[in-house]
Amino acid sequence: MSDQSQRVYNGRYELHRRIARGGMAEVFLARDALLDRPVALKVLFPEFATDPSFVERFRREAQSAANLSHPNIVSVYDWGEEEGTYFIVMEYVEGRSLAQIIKDEGALHPDRAADITADTAAALGFAHRNGVVHRDVKPGNILINPSGTVKVADFGIARAVSAAENLTQTGTVMGTATYFSPEQARGESVDPRSDIYSLGVVLYEMLTGRPPFTGDNPVSVAYKHVQETPEGPRQRNPDIPAGLEAVTLKAMAKNQANRYATAEDLRADLRRFRADQPVTAETIMVAPAAESTRAVYATEGATTAVPQAGATRSVRQVEETFWDDEPPREKKSSAAFVIALLVLLAVLAALLFFFAQSLGLSDDGDGGGEVETPSVLTLPVAEATRILTEAGLESEISEEPNEDVPAGTVFGQDPAAGVNVDEGTTVQLRVSAGAPPVTVPAVVGLNLGDAVSQLEGLGLTVDVVPVESEVRPEGEVLTQDPPEGEEVPSGTAIRLEASSGPPSVPVPEVVGLTSNAAGVELGRAGFEVAFQDEASDSVEDGLVIRTDPPQGTELDTGQTVTVFVSSGPAATAVPDVVGRSDADATAILQQAGFRVARSSQIVTDPDQDGVVLDQSPRAGTEAAPGATITLTVGDFVAPAPTTTTTTSTTTTTAPPDAGNNGGGNG
Repeated sequence: MSDQSQRVYNGRYELHRRIARGGMAEVFLARDALLDRPVALKVLFPEFATDPSFVERFRREAQSAANLSHPNIVSVYDWGEEEGTYFIVMEYVEGRSLAQIIKDEGALHPDRAADITADTAAALGFAHRNGVVHRDVKPGNILINPSGTVKVADFGIARAVSAAENLTQTGTVMGTATYFSPEQARGESVDPRSDIYSLGVVLYEMLTGRPPFTGDNPVSVAYKHVQETPEGPRQRNPDIPAGLEAVTLKAMAKNQANRYATAEDLRADLRRFRADQPVTAETIMVAPAAESTRAVYATEGATTAVPQAGATRSVRQVEETFWDDEPPREKKSSAAFVIALLVLLAVLAALLFFFAQSLGLSDDGDGGGEVETPSVLTLPVAEATRILTEAGLESEISEEPNEDVPAGTVFGQDPAAGVNVDEGTTVQLRVSAGAPPVTVPAVVGLNLGDAVSQLEGLGLTVDVVPVESEVRPEGEVLTQDPPEGEEVPSGTAIRLEASSGPPSVPVPEVVGLTSNAAGVELGRAGFEVAFQDEASDSVEDGLVIRTDPPQGTELDTGQTVTVFVSSGPAATAVPDVVGRSDADATAILQQAGFRVARSSQIVTDPDQDGVVLDQSPRAGTEAAPGATITLTVGDFVAPAPTTTTTTSTTTTTAPPDAGNNGGGNG
């Protein structure tokens, strides 16, 4: 599959990295942008998205799993389709899978193995009560977070138990061969006891460090589940307590009737083991693998081996599932033929016996006989009592509060389904009285993610309505309905209005205005304003050139818009033209965008005639284009010729009284 990192699904789920790859989908770590929390996003492979049967199975996975809200089950939040790609949004569990733990640590301590199995059984029991069989219980689907909480994941091939619909193709076996139940390996229909068998295999692997059966291919492993008895766990690990071994082998009984009737029964026995109390599982004497291939129960009702005919049919069905080629023909000897014939005769005799019983031919005249207790779990109580009555049985009802099962639904029966009892026997039915009402907590003012977690933790669902707000931060819960303190049924939807932040408005057009006028316009629109000078050859000094973001951009009020104001043309360094001719200097300055003015200075050196002696501003000074540069240009004037002149000076001495001539008082 191509790298989908950075992709956003449904405008909400941002993919970060791939964390797992399964048989028909990939799982990515993603972020829910609306609720600001990590999620796991499961995406169906493109090659399956065009297959209606796969899409239907994928859709049913989402619907089945979304209805399972339990502390030990990975929650499903959402699912959808986008551009032909189907996806499921699930709770992200940080931690390791049980498969990785066994790989890293080997066999687990018996107490730890019992606790993990008990929590897994609690999850399966809840699913079974809601009509869902997992069908693929294995260590890879059991996740454990750092605090030790067990989460069962991937109800990917689970389906609602329904007699009306069946999406599984004939002859198709779904699941993982290492953890198959015998009935799965035979391609038969399965019920909750199939999950119990698979969980027993998981417990066996936790206790011993490896699964009970291995082989070169899935067919050989599936065959062993049908035909062979596992080696006793204590033969592989003597430290396993006898009681826990008995629990393990009872869960793995070949015959469904010899297993625990419900996952809750298995969990209860594991609790007895952890409390150092006797378990209800029968003590089993397991012969060494080299001497025997069957386990013998110490009590009556010993497990019988599967007839050869049944085993042959099972292997063929599994071969049809895993291989496309025609299975190899079995070599038959005369001895094998005789054995097979005897087995078939025995089976025929048994069928005739049961047929005679069904017709009442074997009754001794007392009118009483045995009947098999039908399964009425997950049925409405009225339908359950009707089925029991039609089977010739009585029923006694006891109502009990149960938050996991809808009111009026049977979640327990005694005797269990499949047990042979006398006609007229009373079957005790445990019927759900429904969950107690939930008191709605106060979540107004909380962060939306915290509010949703708190409400969902109480068994409520949440509908979120985004509302624009200029005064409350994005993600804060503004209102709730129903209000705090009100008692509502479990599963009620709580409507939350949450702030999506201030409303968005477009940036107004201010280009060409003065900086003051632009600031006024942007302030009226609700924005903060920052000014920045920018040189411009085309926009007059002091006028707005542009804004960032540009005009028309939708922004939340209160955000900052930067206004770029013209500072006029950009300054240019004045070229150095001193020592150049007047003509060259003028050309250089005009080419640089400057104007030229001149002043003359008389020089007596003819080489300086017409040469620039000085410039103002001086070279290297920054000046705006169009500024005037004044040049001082040499103007040669030849010096006057040198002449020698003799001058005669006559000195006349005035008479002493010359100054008083006529000056007397006469």
